[in-house]
Amino acid sequence: MTLKRLGQQEVVFAIFAVLFAVFAIFLPGFATTQNMLTLLQNVAVLGILGLAMALIVIGRGIDISLIAALAVPPGLVLQMVQDGHSLPVSMAAAVALAFVFGLVNGWLVAYAEVPSLFATLATGIFLAGFGQAVLFKLDVVQWSTGMSGFEHLGQGTVLGIPVSIIAFAVVCLVVALLLRQTRIGAYVYAIGDNPFGARVTGIPSRPIIVLQYVLAALIGCFAGFVLAASVNSMPTRIFNSTLIYDVILVVVLGGIGLSGGRGGVLNVIIGTLLIGTMLNGMTIMDISYSGQNLIKGMVLLVAVVVDSFLNPRNEETAQQGDI
Repeated sequence: MTLKRLGQQEVVFAIFAVLFAVFAIFLPGFATTQNMLTLLQNVAVLGILGLAMALIVIGRGIDISLIAALAVPPGLVLQMVQDGHSLPVSMAAAVALAFVFGLVNGWLVAYAEVPSLFATLATGIFLAGFGQAVLFKLDVVQWSTGMSGFEHLGQGTVLGIPVSIIAFAVVCLVVALLLRQTRIGAYVYAIGDNPFGARVTGIPSRPIIVLQYVLAALIGCFAGFVLAASVNSMPTRIFNSTLIYDVILVVVLGGIGLSGGRGGVLNVIIGTLLIGTMLNGMTIMDISYSGQNLIKGMVLLVAVVVDSFLNPRNEETAQQGDI
């Protein structure tokens, strides 16, 4: 009851502030300028993916295929430029691929009524496999001279602020305006709160769900552009990593209820700060990859349990076909 009274986002922000202060005082190398820049750049990609996931979760779904959207379309850009195509043509092809991918996800969930967890799991595996088997020559698609200038998206600065952070801020602004200032955003919240009730009131639920998945795929693709520009390559096997769990952590810890219809951009920002700080601190402490996964799994489990208490489902709001 205390957590509910204070608000989960306030509690999580307080935890972030305490964790950051402890790391800054006791962890050598954490508070250095270089490490802060590294943390911010890593947080940018994670935060952008968190915004994409938030669009889906608020509408009472989940998108496990986001990492495929992150890796394959941007990897296609690098591969096409290597093969002699121009950067604009390559980017147009990548955006088109992400658009079609989101369209397929949305159709499967909205019209074929496949539960979002299974639909996006299947499509994500398919897209990742298609990329590795057909599109890419190597698991890590390398940078080429035709990409010159594009690296500023991930490595450049404006008035000392990394461009990747500015990109995250811009996506935050766009998603916030979409959710809070447009009719589409109101429809997303209504569908997440009560899908059957939203449909009865005349809301075009199926097209809105398709739009959610298209936007999520496009945002995921943009996050991939930022990642590729940051490391001058695209490690396509990132799909096999645990990054998707970090994204879910960001959303759930930030206070966006898995039962749908709640939360917003501020929740994603707070969750991103906490998870980014935690991952950065564990890396500096040289905690093994397995150890980090163990800790993240425990945190995710606690977050889901807390979410079940703060945002319980009942007979009125729980509908067949949810997560």
